[in-house]
Amino acid sequence: MLELKDARKYYASPSEQIHAVDGVSTTLLAREFAAIFGPSGSGKTTLLLLAAGLLRADSGTVRFEGVDIGTLSRSEGLNYRRMKLGFVKQDFNLVDGLTAEENVALTLLLRGVRRREARKRALDALKDVGLAKRAAHMPERLSGGERQRVAIARALVGEPKLILADEPTGNLDSETGDQVLELLAALPRERGAAAVIVTHDARVAAYADRVLSMRDGKLTEGEPAALPTSAK
Repeated sequence: MLELKDARKYYASPSEQIHAVDGVSTTLLAREFAAIFGPSGSGKTTLLLLAAGLLRADSGTVRFEGVDIGTLSRSEGLNYRRMKLGFVKQDFNLVDGLTAEENVALTLLLRGVRRREARKRALDALKDVGLAKRAAHMPERLSGGERQRVAIARALVGEPKLILADEPTGNLDSETGDQVLELLAALPRERGAAAVIVTHDARVAAYADRVLSMRDGKLTEGEPAALPTSAK
């Protein structure tokens, strides 16, 4: 489903070259849920951005379903993210001026789904994350945890083939976090998708098929020696 082969991404600073992703090679299969742990600055978010096609690798390859994402044109990359990808970002990235329901439905409208069907599916997705009663609220009237759940509903509503999530439980209480993790873990197994979560939250390991660690841009199999007891 997703394959990285010797993928590298560097950033230049005034004093040094930062190896954000440094020779990462791994494969994620359909129906597989992988969790990546690592300290802040280890390269986890950069790795997700490479998989999303929002950054291009400086060397190596990132492939989805056999297609080299780095060779996609701008329009092809946009189509990949609209049709294949569900991405939960740390900053929620909700659209001001649209209700929770409209934010979720927007994913489907951009795919050409008719408005009535998009609204129905958006409400179902919000119900799945416990926000059906907040569907008509604007983002500014939602708490941080509620905005996070809207972002998760938006990422899942289109039944993507690849789910990428950057600290999806970071703003959620324990009960809601467990509910969201159950959703994120179930979707790959039920629909033949693949999912990658980068996180500090130790609970994620219990839901994942694979646990990986990232430090200084390098990815290794297996969890860190000591997982944190709670999300940062």
